Amino acid sequence: MAFMRKLLSTIVGIAALWTVPAIAQSSSPAADVSEAHLRETIGKLVSFGTRHTLSVQDSDSRGIGVARRWAEAEFRVISAECDGCLEIELPEEQIQGARVPTPTRLVNVLAIQRGTERPNEVVIISGHIDSRVTDPMDATSDAPGANDDGSGTAAVIEAARVLSRRRFPSTIVYAVLSGEEQGLYGGRLLARHAATQGWTVKAVLNNDIIGGSRGSDGLVDDAHVRVFSEGARADSSDALRASARREGGENDSPSRNLSRWIAGLAPAAIEVRQIFRSDRFGRGGDQMPMLEAGYPAVRLSAAIEDYDHQHQDLRVENGVTYGDTMAFVDFAYLARVTRLNVAALSGLAAAPMPPAPRVEGAVSTDATLSWAPVVGAQRYRLYRRRTDERDWQEPVDIDSDAVGDDGRISITLEGVRVDDWLFGVSSIAFSLSTDESPVASAVPGGAFVPLPRSAQ
Repeated sequence: MAFMRKLLSTIVGIAALWTVPAIAQSSSPAADVSEAHLRETIGKLVSFGTRHTLSVQDSDSRGIGVARRWAEAEFRVISAECDGCLEIELPEEQIQGARVPTPTRLVNVLAIQRGTERPNEVVIISGHIDSRVTDPMDATSDAPGANDDGSGTAAVIEAARVLSRRRFPSTIVYAVLSGEEQGLYGGRLLARHAATQGWTVKAVLNNDIIGGSRGSDGLVDDAHVRVFSEGARADSSDALRASARREGGENDSPSRNLSRWIAGLAPAAIEVRQIFRSDRFGRGGDQMPMLEAGYPAVRLSAAIEDYDHQHQDLRVENGVTYGDTMAFVDFAYLARVTRLNVAALSGLAAAPMPPAPRVEGAVSTDATLSWAPVVGAQRYRLYRRRTDERDWQEPVDIDSDAVGDDGRISITLEGVRVDDWLFGVSSIAFSLSTDESPVASAVPGGAFVPLPRSAQ
């Protein structure tokens, strides 16, 4: 018989409202993020004139080719400074489609910082290097792309510069992607590359348009960053969606719990505004192919978008200056968003994988949670929340030795009716550690792994 630990519901109920622990400022590498470096990176990217996916690839001064090679060179410089701690990979393919009328070479630039204990466990930060003007097919006009997405690319390179000075149990992949504006090609290539490499992708932080704090209507918000996350899993099947409708799970995908976890890091940098949809209304980004592949992924984007300075030809019209230039980037704001990324990457790379919990308790006055032990976890934290509440509450720590004869950890909550609650579990690296994973919900499809193909 499996070992069952009994926890009184009165004990469970004494803990305070809680989401996730903030990373201490004194120990966080986020403080090392340099606003000056971010400005220099965007300035260099803008200097290439256009970075359109269909622009020239063999020039030494203009176009997507030289921009991509420059990003690769930056990663190599960073790697040299950390004794070769970054491995550079350049996945590529020939693409053609609605916005790519002729076969075109597409290359992503990846810098891989291998984990010291669980190198196959991967956290990814991404941004796209390509740019565009009003006409998505115009590959020759100047398209500075300072904010879209020079800001995201700069954050990726700066994160590599800062975090390469440290070592983490899990692997961090710094990904500069191409082809986003022509149809999310770089995100699709990254998803396929992750699958080919056999990576266990713990989280993807896609940064796209993170450098602006003023909207085209003049509204300013430099205190928040939006984090977009899917509800129902993109890799789900009709059967799994039906199970989620019956048992709960519409608001508990791995990406949604990743968003909650990032929001808990906000005191380290900037306040998170969680947006419960995969991307902005009617639009998309490179996190979406990752979601379709079953990987937990979120999009970080500025609190307010400036449509006059995004996807626009450079011009002055009726007294309004249009174009995505450096003049409209708030570098202090960009630095704060980058610090949040660095804090998140650091915490995710240090923490174990989230568990894959199950809950039972139909026609019972008790609820029982169980999960298989997680490599690298010394203890776990069990959460619950009412079905109409957003954030996890009432954490209870569970020792890793509560393993039964079936090899699973099993906890029974006496007097807690499963009908009224949603449950989740996180992994913690050490007994006194703050390196806690995101919570994984005990719902259909709640585990932080792609669904079996039979369920898709």
